[in-house]
Amino acid sequence: MRALQKIILAASLAAIALPDIAHAQHKFPSKPIRLATGTPAGSQTDTIARMLGQKMSERWGQPVVVENRPGAGGLLAANVVAKATPDGHTLWFTLNFSILAALQPNLPFDPFKDFVGVSQVGYVTQTLFVAPALGIKSIKDLVALAHAQPGKIIYSTGGAGSLSHLNGARFRLAAETKVVNVAFKAGVDAVIETLAGRTHYGFASLAPALPFIKDGKLLALAVTTPQRSPVLPDVPAMAETFAEFKRPESSAGLLAPAHTPRPIRSQIGNEVARILDLPDVKERLQAFGFAPAPSTPEEYDMIRREQIATLSRVVRDAGLRSN
Repeated sequence: MRALQKIILAASLAAIALPDIAHAQHKFPSKPIRLATGTPAGSQTDTIARMLGQKMSERWGQPVVVENRPGAGGLLAANVVAKATPDGHTLWFTLNFSILAALQPNLPFDPFKDFVGVSQVGYVTQTLFVAPALGIKSIKDLVALAHAQPGKIIYSTGGAGSLSHLNGARFRLAAETKVVNVAFKAGVDAVIETLAGRTHYGFASLAPALPFIKDGKLLALAVTTPQRSPVLPDVPAMAETFAEFKRPESSAGLLAPAHTPRPIRSQIGNEVARILDLPDVKERLQAFGFAPAPSTPEEYDMIRREQIATLSRVVRDAGLRSN
């Protein structure tokens, strides 16, 4: 009888202890989190990463350290994360994952076997703009001008392989125009060249173009996001004219090493969604043209596949290449 009582007591104590043991085994985060980016400090990607990291740290009580590893189009940051322990404590915040995969099919890693989605974060608003002196008032006018002067209309974008470079090519293909692209080192250069009248139109992120649009020195014809931007509510979305722009083909998101447990990725993703819904975060992001769009891990994996497939077709049809 005593033996039976001992067995029952032992079983009861074990049952009480099990939840605590399970909690200890699955507690996350249990140490500082590394958030790798492929851009330098002070860049737009870096700014967003630090905003997320600060809010995560406040919530979880663990430091979130942003590691800037610029160079090779993001490959340096990707390699750090791909080789990390898959426990959620090393993440890759990337803005150009789909562009990288579309332009460089022979990557040193597999975009899907070596990484798993955590959450989409959102996408950069880009704008198509002209100088008012050109006399163009709408996308329709610009397309008509390009059709009337095939091969003579010049447009500016950021460097080869940049988001503005890809959006310029998408627009050219959608409008079926024969125009000449000049790819400068950065988006701000594309803005300056159009301001100076050396190019007829340009594509760039909203941030460098917005001050000139507000001052009336540039006219924004469209934004590339699926919906209109709250910063420029009177400027149409490109998708209102071309169906090809109904979904952004490059977005910012968080990736983790392959085999990172789904519950951990879900926990991080839920935290990202909470942070992006904070009024102060929304205000800061919208101020420089970033549209928050969180997702589940599975949704982000599907988004990545669709983006890479679409951009691969654009790269092929437009004959693009990176530097």
